[in-house]
Amino acid sequence: MQVNLKVNGRAASVDVPPNTLLVQVLREHLQLTGTHVGCDTAQCGACTVIVNGRAIKSCNTLAVQHEGAEVSTIEGLAAADGTMHPMQAAFKECHGLQCGYCTPGMVMSSIDLCKNHPNASAGDIRELLEGNLCRCTGYQNIVKAVQTGAAAMAAA
Repeated sequence: MQVNLKVNGRAASVDVPPNTLLVQVLREHLQLTGTHVGCDTAQCGACTVIVNGRAIKSCNTLAVQHEGAEVSTIEGLAAADGTMHPMQAAFKECHGLQCGYCTPGMVMSSIDLCKNHPNASAGDIRELLEGNLCRCTGYQNIVKAVQTGAAAMAAA
């Protein structure tokens, strides 16, 4: 089946079997390997991308379900000149990562979280990010990064 998407602002058309997952299209067909596969069961959030303005886990959704959709991945966040998105900069500034495996999905989820809950408390952030697992950090710096990123997004 042919699937037409707009990925990070660019048109993409791929021919895939109907059972191809969105994460497979991104990683294997479009070479956007920043979207990670952690658990293959939508439990860890490493595969989170934004589709039509909403964060989703791309490992449990078929590519054909997103015909014509706008998809944003971690690769599409930075400006053309390399300036990081405010949430990416906040994760760097606040040391909201260690090994980095969960970070792309965590950043994408955090952007969606801040758009929908711009004044979230630390407790709210922990609850709203519960679908994104990090095995390295204690989440303290992740929460701090989300709060910093939210403030920077609001100021932009």
